[in-house]
This record gives sequence, C-alpha cells and structure tokens, in this order.
Amino acid sequence: MLLDVDSTLTSVEGIAWLAARRGADVMAAVDAMTVDAMNGALPLDAVYAKRLALVRPSRADLTALSVAYAEGLLPDALAALRTLRDAGVRLVLVSGGLREAILPFAAGLGFDAHDVHAVELEFTPDGAYAGFDAASPLACAGGKPRVARSLGLPAPVLAVGDGSTDAELKGCVDAFAAFIGVARREPVVAVADYVVAAFSELPGIVL
Repeated sequence: MLLDVDSTLTSVEGIAWLAARRGADVMAAVDAMTVDAMNGALPLDAVYAKRLALVRPSRADLTALSVAYAEGLLPDALAALRTLRDAGVRLVLVSGGLREAILPFAAGLGFDAHDVHAVELEFTPDGAYAGFDAASPLACAGGKPRVARSLGLPAPVLAVGDGSTDAELKGCVDAFAAFIGVARREPVVAVADYVVAAFSELPGIVL
C-alpha cells in the first residue's frame, strides 16, 4: 500500500506549517499556491520551487515540523498500520513533502528509511536553506506514478492520499482511495475508487 503523509497520515500540511512561521504574507502566498496545486489547477512543478524560495526552511524548522507531524497523527492511524503490517501488507510512504521532516515521524510509525520517498533539501554548513533536489520526481507533476512504478510492489496495490498528485497514481495502481479525513478535494474524490474518512476503514478495504 502506498500512503501520502501531509493531510493524510497527519493533519499537518507541512509547507503551510512552515510558511506560518514566516508570517501572514508568506503564509497567504504559499496557501494560495498549495490550494491550486492540490486541486489540480496548477501542476506541482509550477509551485514547488516558488514555495520553498519563499519559506526557505532551515534544518531547525524541519526538526520542529517533524514534531508537529507526530502531534498531528490522525486517530486510528497507528492501529491501522499495525493491523495491516501484521497481515503482511507492505506499507510505503510516497510524499511530495520534505524527507528530513518526514523521516523521524515515519520512524516513529515503524517505517524503515528505504520505505520513505520524499524530497530532500540542501543546507549550508550552519543549517540554512540552500535549495532542494530539483531532480526528484516528487517535486513535479507525474512524479508519484514514476516512484510507484520503480518500487515494483506486488499486486494488488492500493494508494491513499488527499491531493491531485495522489490521484495521479490511479492509473498505475490497482485502486486509489481519496482520504478526506483532513481535507476533501472534489477533483480527487471524483476519480477515486474509494473515499476514506478515517484510517480505521483501511484494513477492511485492503484485507
């Protein structure tokens, strides 16, 4: 099973959380771009670099974001993950979020680093933002299907997420579940095979 992170496993939308630390003007600009990207009005690659250039997250920011992710863990998520793992289901995180923030959060949920796919940042020696891995497929539209295909997971594969980049997975997995427990995006729901409001519903679908 492929899982998104932001607004799926956790109530936190990472880039919005980081933008809020930079003030109201940055938060508003980033939020507008994020809404357009998540609803499919703009391709992810049109906004990814622009948002990071505005926010310029430091290593310390990402450490704090990881804590916020854990605090925003959705109810029943951990129990559902345990049930699926106990049944032999392989779980993989595929996110357009920032790997340095997601890794500690994911480790707390039992994910190995090799099952966490996200975008890496670059930093100066003192931990200031210096850029991101622009070659990462997860920083552009169509990236999640590319990563999913590269994993070679045995069928059937269910993908779960809340945004337009998650919906892109529908063509390369056996089924796609739109997660609406944090945000309901109608263009995503429209293409979904399942609509899921809580993690407690997932074992019943998968098993």
